Amino acid sequence: MADDKSTCVLWGWSGYRVASCRREERHGQPWCVIELALDREVPRRCSGCGSEVAAVHDQSQRRIRDLPIFDAAVELQMPRLRLACPDCGPRLEQLDWLDPHSRVTRRLALSVARLCAATSVRHAAEWHRVDWKTAKSIDFRHLEATLGPPDLDGVRLLAMDEFAIQKGHRYATVIVDPERKRVLWVGRGRSRADIRPFFELLGPRRCDAIQAVAMDMNSAFDLEVKAHCSNAEVVYDLFHVVAKYGREVIDRVRVDEANRLRQDAPARRIVKTSRWLLLRNRDSVPSHQVPRLDELLAANHALMTVYIMKDALKALWQCRHEDDARRRWQDWLDQAIQSGLSPLQAFARRLAPYVQGIVAHCRWPMGTNLVEGINNRIKVIKRVAYGFRDDAYFFLKIRAAFPGLG
Repeated sequence: MADDKSTCVLWGWSGYRVASCRREERHGQPWCVIELALDREVPRRCSGCGSEVAAVHDQSQRRIRDLPIFDAAVELQMPRLRLACPDCGPRLEQLDWLDPHSRVTRRLALSVARLCAATSVRHAAEWHRVDWKTAKSIDFRHLEATLGPPDLDGVRLLAMDEFAIQKGHRYATVIVDPERKRVLWVGRGRSRADIRPFFELLGPRRCDAIQAVAMDMNSAFDLEVKAHCSNAEVVYDLFHVVAKYGREVIDRVRVDEANRLRQDAPARRIVKTSRWLLLRNRDSVPSHQVPRLDELLAANHALMTVYIMKDALKALWQCRHEDDARRRWQDWLDQAIQSGLSPLQAFARRLAPYVQGIVAHCRWPMGTNLVEGINNRIKVIKRVAYGFRDDAYFFLKIRAAFPGLG
């Protein structure tokens, strides 16, 4: 039996008393093994209906992990009762510190889940000396219980974007409420069929309440939103349009100009190595690179044209009146067609069908910048965990990282 001095700090196992306590060494690590005995004075309750039950159906010996004591991991060795409940039949005894069929106490599970929120599952498992699968399962159940299903009532605006989930062009889609800055839904894939479950979860009534959706120029997103949210306006994001302009216009013209200057090696080298300089906004160009940019643009008319047209395109998102935006768009389109640069002309023609989504920014000054920030945080979550093999768990971690403003 344990004496009073050794057990005076041990508590929290209602319905049981400490019968003995001993210290062991396992794999070079200290362990505290506590044997618990039934406290016969405490009434037993059925885990099914919660009523007091005196009859015991059977009992078995269990090993339960608890929070460490000082430097020692703790293992409880205790009898686990199944009560003969007249209403429910044989049921486990209800304990306020241990869930049915669990091999860890509630307080240990809470400690593991809290540490998993700040670090990787592997580190949380090593700290508490539990198996990695046990720590992951604890965190998964905790996230499910605390997050629950997303609250979709009152949502007026949506922002959606894709992010890389694995190598090999495998993507997932994240949908956000930009007003409350919370993740509503995450799903694998980026096709219409992949994002349809979100709108089915939203339901017809709440779909009709959606007023605007920010996205990139992904036709799958566009078509699915229009199919379910008839009252919503699609708003195309500035970042994605300008990024597409950089890839399809600036890069292409730069390569064409470098090829044209094949006989002039020094000039060709300057053009070929100017990619990131041309893609930068002028106010973000380092001061020591500004003279080089000015000289490059002054010496090459084609690069000057596409650089100026990039700034003019970005100015469309600064408009706050639809008439002004449409007038500026028409001016930009005319100049692009008259430029004589085939990459710019092709881009302008491809962009023309999307002009309504650009003009919609006047009424709904929103974008996917919040989602881009979330995507950056998702990369950090993946990097901390060295990747995730369980989509459901990964998506819960994303939702937990962005619970919203309340």
